[in-house]
Amino acid sequence: MPSVGLLILGAVLGAFICAKTRSAAGAVVFSLIALSLFIGTPIGQGLPGAIGGFMSAVDQATTPALSGESGAPTDG
Repeated sequence: MPSVGLLILGAVLGAFICAKTRSAAGAVVFSLIALSLFIGTPIGQGLPGAIGGFMSAVDQATTPALSGESGAPTDG
């Protein structure tokens, strides 16, 4: 797939055009196409793991505060 960059660029431009014309559904569809094409490239293959690691870190940081466990920071 040597032209995947052009496909991604076309999908991003399509999303931009749809957003400018206030077509939210079209912009979302083009954005999802661009994201799936990007994840299919060697550079983008680490993206799902990076997002998972970030969400895990946020979950570990917020769970004690949200569940009221001891040692959680309190207002006051």
